[in-house]
Amino acid sequence: MISLKNVVKVYNPKKANEFTALKGVDAQIEDGEMVAIIGKSGAGKSTLLHILACIDSYEDGEYYIDDELVKKLSEKKYAKIRNEKIGIVMQDFALVEDFSAIENVMIPLSFSKKKISGKKDLALKALDSVGMKEYAKKSCNKLSGGQKQRVAIARAIVNDPTMILADEPTGALDTKTSAEIMELFHELNERGKTVIIVTHDPLVAEQCDRVIEISDGQIVAS
Repeated sequence: MISLKNVVKVYNPKKANEFTALKGVDAQIEDGEMVAIIGKSGAGKSTLLHILACIDSYEDGEYYIDDELVKKLSEKKYAKIRNEKIGIVMQDFALVEDFSAIENVMIPLSFSKKKISGKKDLALKALDSVGMKEYAKKSCNKLSGGQKQRVAIARAIVNDPTMILADEPTGALDTKTSAEIMELFHELNERGKTVIIVTHDPLVAEQCDRVIEISDGQIVAS
């Protein structure tokens, strides 16, 4: 379970350009939920996602993952949480373009602190689950946008995380490919993964179990 209690995020604190991006955010997301986070540009969606993903810290409040307080941890501990519990899918795919699909998917396995055997087989299994096994050896700079997003999803799930966080995962895709990617997220959710999608697209949001709306750094509907 994910729990946020009065979380405050301030950029450039005590400087002339200080900006409070999150103003006491409270939210709870149960295991196995599929949730959309919506809001206008600058509302705080990506800031919230980065905190949920343990990419960014916060100034005040409490953030719990499975009853573990995520605050002021060592970078080593943050990295462990990111690697073992969280899978991240970015709008721009964030792939190493010169790497093959399987090389990209194997990256999280290489960073894992746990001893993992059969890394190639695990990566192939992840690619197969998103319909990309036949492209395993193909360089990512030769793949279409939809294919790249599938590879990005395979990379996000290869370590079998409990939650998948996606930042505008359909933003750069056409309507047909967007529908296919959303179907993949539904399949992951049906397998028990908690799926959280930041989106500006109402068609994406309405496919989720619940919508959390953020405005001016505060949650206004959930």
